[in-house]
Amino acid sequence: VAECIWKAAKSTGMPDGVFGHVFGASFEVGKALVTHPHTRAVGFTGSFGGGKALYDMANERPDPIPVFSEMGSTNPVFILPGALQKRSDKIADMYAVSITQSVGQFCTNPGILLGAKSSALNNFLETLGAKLREIAPAAMLHPGIASAYHKKRSEALSQPGVELIAESKVKAKEDEGQPSLATVDLEHFLTNEKLAEEVFGPYSILVQGNSVDELDKALEKIPGQLTATIIGEDDELVQYAAFIERVREKAGRLIFNGVPTGVEVCPAMQHGGPFPATTDSRFTSVGTDAIKRFVRPVAYQNAPAPLLPNELKDENPLGIWRLVDYEWTKERV
Repeated sequence: VAECIWKAAKSTGMPDGVFGHVFGASFEVGKALVTHPHTRAVGFTGSFGGGKALYDMANERPDPIPVFSEMGSTNPVFILPGALQKRSDKIADMYAVSITQSVGQFCTNPGILLGAKSSALNNFLETLGAKLREIAPAAMLHPGIASAYHKKRSEALSQPGVELIAESKVKAKEDEGQPSLATVDLEHFLTNEKLAEEVFGPYSILVQGNSVDELDKALEKIPGQLTATIIGEDDELVQYAAFIERVREKAGRLIFNGVPTGVEVCPAMQHGGPFPATTDSRFTSVGTDAIKRFVRPVAYQNAPAPLLPNELKDENPLGIWRLVDYEWTKERV
């Protein structure tokens, strides 16, 4: 992949050194890069421990620099009663794919589902479980990720009150991810922080409360997220508007009647979220605005024309849109 990026940079005439790849087998390489005086900003995707460590190193420098760490997310999905009553099978179809897509190796994988107890919720659980049983395990990106998945999955399933509802009927090999669905009641979820932790892979747990109002208590226990999803009918989305507003405070992207997997590269995308999902919720790591992590605004006041960058010259040689006296224009000044 690095070689492809390097070739693309070269073929498009980008300056030498604009892209480099350093391969290291220990944390010391990351530490050296983050603490080097020439490094001015850092982007990171990985575990909470790794991202937080790099963030702390950067802030302990004589000249602290920004670190934009993306550190994981369980991406809670709140399924409202009306939607379950009308289309539980369709929702199960949608989430069987979302949970297992790319062997669950998405930072936006739906790791926690939440719903109010009912016959419709039972039907959803049975249907989703049946679909996951039919999905075969597949190889994960590398043995370390597979090993971590099996360990975290076992830890989650061993917690008090957790019941394994379904897993693939094909036993996973050592380097494969076993599609799995578990459930737990709200009381156990509220008293066990481990159940709100990410299990990176094709695993999801359904938290069952007695009512939507009770699910508000679960929301309090869920930390900052990349995404949060609401599945509901139009009338109940209005009915639970106050609850949805509280959900919004937890995530960078709020999804309605969809799935969190799949992150489109476009101007509207916000791929970030409150801590501990990321170290800076004001920025996105995907989409047009992602570049803003690595730029710094500079104002030119009373500068001679020859010293101005092309973007600011009166004649607008680049022909770009500019905000002049509160109006957008491409005209020269």
